[in-house]
Amino acid sequence: MAVLLGCIADDFTGGTDLAGMLVKAGMKTIQLIGVPTGPAPEDVDAVVIALKSRTNPGPEAIAESLAALEWLKAQGCQQFYFKYCSTFDSTSKGNIGPVAEALMQALNTNFTIACPAFPANKRSIYKGHLFVGDELLSESGMRNHPLTPMTDSNLVRVLQQQVSAKVGLTDYSVVKGGSGAIQKRFADLQKEGCQFSIVDALSDIDLHSIGAACADLALVTGGSGIALGLPENFRKRGLLKTSADADKLGDVHGLKAVISGSCSLATQEQVRLMKAKSPAYHLDPLALADDKNVVQEALEWAAQHIASGPILIYATSTTEEVMNIQERLGIERAGAMVEDALAGIASGLVEAGVSQLIVAGGETSGAVVKALGITGLRVGPEIAPGVPWTKAIFEDSKAQPLILALKSGNFGAPQFFNEAWDYIK
Repeated sequence: MAVLLGCIADDFTGGTDLAGMLVKAGMKTIQLIGVPTGPAPEDVDAVVIALKSRTNPGPEAIAESLAALEWLKAQGCQQFYFKYCSTFDSTSKGNIGPVAEALMQALNTNFTIACPAFPANKRSIYKGHLFVGDELLSESGMRNHPLTPMTDSNLVRVLQQQVSAKVGLTDYSVVKGGSGAIQKRFADLQKEGCQFSIVDALSDIDLHSIGAACADLALVTGGSGIALGLPENFRKRGLLKTSADADKLGDVHGLKAVISGSCSLATQEQVRLMKAKSPAYHLDPLALADDKNVVQEALEWAAQHIASGPILIYATSTTEEVMNIQERLGIERAGAMVEDALAGIASGLVEAGVSQLIVAGGETSGAVVKALGITGLRVGPEIAPGVPWTKAIFEDSKAQPLILALKSGNFGAPQFFNEAWDYIK
């Protein structure tokens, strides 16, 4: 049977986030790392291709996304989904808008939505403005993001800067009327010449209504929240049956570790609370710059503590510390050095017998997945909204089993690192 839903995510943790939502809704889902070469497995309803295109140069992001789309089209997908962060991470030039326009052109469609709302993680949209909890996006911690600082909460205005087409709004007065009212608004916007609509959402009920209204759209764009409402469209058409074992990963054993490269406020608190309970090692970027063998030192430290784990190895720092490091080393150099070091540490830990691993941060997750030779992920049970456990699929079919959680920096409750293990017992 052909894959029903083909998804393109602009980073690794975002892909896992989306895949987890689809599994939660009863779709057997696999996440693939980068554009595949062979066919999709036969026993999946949805495929998520995870790219590292969020902060790549625009032309690269577009080319990778189009290549992913062509592969998904070849698998017979009936609908396509472009997934980005629930905080709409992008610059005034993109990459969200340019990639979405390129996908629309390739699919020969002239209308889609943009809805990053994820109420379960306190991301809501009202009157076109994105809120993080009770704060406007522009007043949240995202205003100081080192790569994609979000200083404007008006998503209509943000997206309009990135695209050539007209952007409209489907506001909450329409959304609360349900899927029929939303579809009517979509039709009206198209008559007005709009090719994009930002869509308000305050609850999961809204997401289900929006998802139902998107049943006939060739392309949907948003965060992972809208994925809640899409599987039911396939069920109504008799194409999908809910799978009771969609999230089963099999028996889980072995040593446990957490690697954290994210510097988000949520991850800072998660690191602080894990350090209070478990052995922890801080990776210093300035020591890396001085050519100290930090990777080897970290692995030697881990060897002494891993038996009594889980252990934590982290480069997570405050915004002020990050800015100081970037000023001394440069933004790109500092980021690349930390990612490479944490990826090397992850490889060493797996070689030493770690088979349950949490990685925090999208860029860090991408580096770790590449270093470990992981080509895909079987998606399992949800730990927290947007973060499932997964089982790694390796280039080497003889590799030892590895259960993996790739956590977006902003996601998870304060005790996430301490409590995640309970969800795979």
